[in-house]
Amino acid sequence: MCGVIGDSRNLHAFEALESNVRLYSRSFPTFFNRARGSIMLTEDGRRVIDFLSGAGVLNYGHNNHQIKAAIAEYLASDAVVHGLDMATPAKLEFMETFNSAILSGRGLRYRFQFTGPTGANAVEAALKLSRKVTGRQNVVSFTHGYHGLSLGAVAATSNRFHRTASGPSLPGVTFMPYDGYLGPGVDTAEYLRKVLLDKSSGIDSPAAILLECVQGEGGINVAGKGWLQSVEAIAKETGALFIVDDIQMGCGRTGEFFSFEFAGLLPDIVVMSKSLSGYGLPLSMLLIKEEVDVWQPGEHTSTFRGNNLALVSATAALNTYWRTRSFSQDVKRLGKLMRSRLEAISFKHGNRFSVRGRGMALGFDCQTPEIAKTTAYKSFEKGLIVERCGPADQVVKLFPALTIDSETLSQGIEIFEESLAETLKLISAPVI
Repeated sequence: MCGVIGDSRNLHAFEALESNVRLYSRSFPTFFNRARGSIMLTEDGRRVIDFLSGAGVLNYGHNNHQIKAAIAEYLASDAVVHGLDMATPAKLEFMETFNSAILSGRGLRYRFQFTGPTGANAVEAALKLSRKVTGRQNVVSFTHGYHGLSLGAVAATSNRFHRTASGPSLPGVTFMPYDGYLGPGVDTAEYLRKVLLDKSSGIDSPAAILLECVQGEGGINVAGKGWLQSVEAIAKETGALFIVDDIQMGCGRTGEFFSFEFAGLLPDIVVMSKSLSGYGLPLSMLLIKEEVDVWQPGEHTSTFRGNNLALVSATAALNTYWRTRSFSQDVKRLGKLMRSRLEAISFKHGNRFSVRGRGMALGFDCQTPEIAKTTAYKSFEKGLIVERCGPADQVVKLFPALTIDSETLSQGIEIFEESLAETLKLISAPVI
C-alpha cells in the first residue's frame, strides 16, 4: 500500500533526504504540485479531491483567490512582513477587524496575545499564563484530547503514541474522562466536580481546565452543551481558568466561528491557530480576558509571533466570509448534507458504523483500524484524500474546505462510499 500512485517519478529522494518522521507523504505517496479550492493536482495531472484541508488549516480551500489578492498587494507594497511584536498597520487592522466582525456581535471582549506560529506554541503560552495567574501547577485535561507535541502541550495530550515519543512527560497534568467516555449513563462532569472539590481526592486544585469542544485527533468526539456548561462552572467553582482549544475546530469548522458558541460559553482563554490565517500561513494567538492578562512586558515571547503577512491574509478571510452570518449558515447546510449522506452509507451496511461530529467536522467510525486504513487508501487510489483519527486510527475524518461546492462534495462522498464497499468485500472475502 505504500507504492507511488500515478507519478512518473518515485519518492526515493525523500527517503534518502528527509527524516523518518514524515507522515503524510507516506499516506499519500505522490507529488502534488498545484492546488486550488478543494482540488489538488499531482505532477502528472491527476485530480484529487481534498477532504483533509491541511488537517484543518485550509478552511477556505487552497489558494483562495480573494485572500491571495490581499497577500500579493501587501507584498508588492514593501510593507513590514516580520516585525516581532512591533506596532504595524497590518496588526492593528487585524485586531480591529476581528473585534468588529467576530467579538463584538457575540458579546465577547478579549485581548490578543500573538504567540509562536503553531498551535502547540499557543497551548504552551496558555498553560504558562494560567499557572502564573493562579499560582497553581496542575492542569486538568481529558481522555482522547490532543493539544500539540511540544513538551508542555504533549503532557496535556492523552495519546500514548505521542507521549511515549517525548520520553518522560512533564508533571502537572491530570487526565479526566471526557463527555461520554464512561458511557451515556455516566455524567463525567459531576465526577470531575467531586474529585476537584474533595480535598482528600488526591487531585491538586487546578490552574486550568483545558478542553476541545469537539476532539479532532481523538476521533471526532463531541461534547454536549450541558456537559460543557458544567465544566465551565466547575472551573469557576474551583478557581481554575477555563481554556478552550479551538485550534482545529475554530474558524467555522463546526458551523459557528467558535466551537463553543452553541453552548454560550465565555472561556478565560481561547487558543487559536490552523485556519486563523485563512491561507495556510503560520499564525497562532490567544484570546485572553483582560483580568487574566497579567504578563510583564517580554515575559513570554517568540521570534515569529504575529507574522504580518499572515495577519493580512487573516484579515482578508474575516472580511470575505465573516462580516455576515450567511457563511456560517452555508457551513451548517453543507454539514447537514454530509451527515445525511454518511448516515445513509452506514444504514446501507446495517448500521454497523457510526457517524459523529458537528458542522463540517465529521468522523465515520469504521470500528476497526483495518477497515479505516484500507478505505482511506482505496479512497486515495480513486482520487480522494481523507485522514484517519481516533485512539486506534479507526475513524475516517472528513474535513472538506468550508467553501467546497456541492458537486465536488458529493463526488468526494461517492468515492468514500465506493472505497468502503470495496474494502468490506476485500476483508470479508474468504482466504484461499
